[in-house]
Amino acid sequence: MVLSTASDAENAEKKTSGRDIKEDSKDQQQGAATAVTEIPPECLIRHPLQNVWTLWYLENDRTKSWEELQNEITSFDTVEDFWSLYNHIKLASEIKAGSDYSLFKKGIRPMWEDEANKKGGRWVITLNKNQRRTDLDNLWLDVLLCLIGEAFEHSDQICGAVVNIRTKVDKISIWTADGQNEKAALEIGQKLRDALRLEKNQLQYQLHKDTMVKQGSAVKATYVL
Repeated sequence: MVLSTASDAENAEKKTSGRDIKEDSKDQQQGAATAVTEIPPECLIRHPLQNVWTLWYLENDRTKSWEELQNEITSFDTVEDFWSLYNHIKLASEIKAGSDYSLFKKGIRPMWEDEANKKGGRWVITLNKNQRRTDLDNLWLDVLLCLIGEAFEHSDQICGAVVNIRTKVDKISIWTADGQNEKAALEIGQKLRDALRLEKNQLQYQLHKDTMVKQGSAVKATYVL
C-alpha cells in the first residue's frame, strides 16, 4: 500500500513537471517572438537612392594602361550602404600620391573615352598641399553627398566625381555628360560652388577634349565661377 502511494506521488510529480516544462518552453517562444516584433521599424528600413553608384580606385603603375589601373571596388544603391562603404575605406587624404577615388553612376567608367563622358567636361577645384590636411576630406564628402542625394537640378547630366591625389596639388572634380549644354553646366557649377562655399574663381569647367590635348599642366577653362 505504501509502495502504491509512493508510485502515485511520483507519477503526479512527473505530470506536473512535464506541464511546467511545456509552459516554460511556450513562455520562452512567446518571449522570443515578442523580442523580434519589438525591434523599431526604422531599424529595418533602408533608404534607396535614385541611382546605383560604383566606387573606383586607381593606384598609379607605369606598367599598366589607364583602363587597367581602374579598379572597380563595389556598387551601392542605399544610403546605409554608402555610409557602410565610406566608413570602411581610407579617407582621400590618406591614399598614396598618384591615386584616385572615383564615384560614378553604375555602367559609366571614370575615363574620358567612355561613351557617357567623351562629349562632356568637368568642374574642377584645385587644392594645395596644406588644404589636404584641412579641407580635402570634407570637400570630397560634400561632393559625394551632392551626387548620391541628387542635389543638382540637371541630374541626368551628372556622370560622377573624381578626387586626384598628387604630389604638388590635389583636385576634386564633377564630370558632366554634355560640355556644350551651357545652361546645365553653369547651373551645376553654381550649385556646386554654393554647396561647397567656395570663393569666387575657385571653380573651373574644362572640356575633356581640351584636357586630352593639353600642353603642360594648364588646361583652358571654358567657364570660371
